[in-house]
Amino acid sequence: MPPNPILLYDGICGLCNRFVRFVLRRDRKDRFRFAALQSSFARTVLERHGLNPEAVDTVYLVFDCGLSSERLLSRNEAATAVLRELGSFWRLGAGLLDFFPKRFRDWRYALVARNRYRFFGKYETCPLPKEKDRHKFLDAG
Repeated sequence: MPPNPILLYDGICGLCNRFVRFVLRRDRKDRFRFAALQSSFARTVLERHGLNPEAVDTVYLVFDCGLSSERLLSRNEAATAVLRELGSFWRLGAGLLDFFPKRFRDWRYALVARNRYRFFGKYETCPLPKEKDRHKFLDAG
């Protein structure tokens, strides 16, 4: 069985934390793992892919982490891949999001990313997950 997909997210972003809670509630197969972009784990993964670990305005989804087949999706592609992985009804939602041209999806994502703190708030530090979910967070101490 391949490793769990890992969602890398801005740990202090209100929208990103809501997305993580959304996934936690719907991940019936216990597939997803999580790490804040501010963590050393995320830094290592992003550097492996030649990406700037200081840029926290993008959500990433890592498949096959640590394997030679490791791949990284970002932005809208990452979000829709999460929905597909959740299965059932959420696959339909992913298909609807992918209906729009990539250029429009990227523009929409960038618009939300630029304004996410203003619209959804910002934490001073990364919120701790609930005790029952801590094993899913690769950066939780």
